[in-house]
Amino acid sequence: MTNDKYAKGLEIRTRVLGEVYVNNSIRNADEFSLPLQEMVTEYCWGHIWGREGLLLKERSMINLAMIAALNRPHELKLHIHGALRNGLSREQIREVLLQVGIYCGIPAAIDSFRIAREVFEEADIEKQN
Repeated sequence: MTNDKYAKGLEIRTRVLGEVYVNNSIRNADEFSLPLQEMVTEYCWGHIWGREGLLLKERSMINLAMIAALNRPHELKLHIHGALRNGLSREQIREVLLQVGIYCGIPAAIDSFRIAREVFEEADIEKQN
């Protein structure tokens, strides 16, 4: 698929989630899942993340809250990595997840904090290498 929104979405998705993850997602897509990868890249990343109204950092904060509230651990882990790439501090991530705890429930916050700690440990290991 090639169009302006897809190209913009691919650039933003790669910047936020990392080249390895994005390339693997698209390369490993098959006939069944490729349309989903194309839709996510064009609409989610090109149309929404590509809008001017919010900074990528602000969009990351919103995503963390929503994904934590929806209890989507795989996506939360991915987007915590992205939030760090977008310039959020660990303290800002903590504050988002504390707010999730109040508005969405303590179990959501507990799982989210556990996942965030895993990501922080991975990030620390990456910095050492």
